[in-house]
Amino acid sequence: MTHLLFLHGLGGGHHAWDRQLPYFSARGYPSHAWDQPGYGHSPSVEPYDFAQVTAALKSLVDSFRGERVILVGHSMGGFVAQEAYARFPQSFKALVLCFTSPSFGGGSEEFVRQFIAARVGPLDQGKSMAQIAATLMPAMRGARSSDEGVTHAQGIMAGISAQTYRNAVGLLTTFDRKKDLGAISVPTLLVAGSDDKTAPPQVMGKMAKEIPSAEFVVLKGCGHLGPMDQPEEFNAVLESFLRRHNL
Repeated sequence: MTHLLFLHGLGGGHHAWDRQLPYFSARGYPSHAWDQPGYGHSPSVEPYDFAQVTAALKSLVDSFRGERVILVGHSMGGFVAQEAYARFPQSFKALVLCFTSPSFGGGSEEFVRQFIAARVGPLDQGKSMAQIAATLMPAMRGARSSDEGVTHAQGIMAGISAQTYRNAVGLLTTFDRKKDLGAISVPTLLVAGSDDKTAPPQVMGKMAKEIPSAEFVVLKGCGHLGPMDQPEEFNAVLESFLRRHNL
């Protein structure tokens, strides 16, 4: 039996996949959405790095007792999916990398500083996670985004603890698996949004070319919130991939 394991983004949590879990469960795929360490009720890890985060993911995968597992990672979850595959390639039957990239963008120390300042600076200024979410999430929508999805995403982000958000921002800046794309040997689907400014389709298209036999789909009018932006379209693309590969 094939299990789908959904991995959320920086401003997410397991509820980011509320439109996916019942859809795929009803179609015969046991579906699970984790809370990354520190999110929801998941205990945090120390140090908060990819070694510890992917070890927590591996522990969850092992609880499926050898069943086939497909990782579906959105944004930061796409980082975690790539990192977990690089560390534990035998544990996964396929990868779905959504609205993400093969490394943290920019590459320079100055870019890292600017990113951290933009994301964490408002917390240092005394703003709440709810206030940050109210500014950030609407800016990530696309031309054809669901209003309900954007509101849902904003509510999820508002509930993240400030310390976990700080930890996860720092985690993102350490990610780089560009050199490992060619080693991915399982069926892989990449999904981008035409209006996504965080993980632009041009970046994801180049990424797809580096992964052997990867499939690449761009959702028109979709922003960075992806599965929440356009849940019906996203589900259709993912289901088609699963069916065609007999997963």
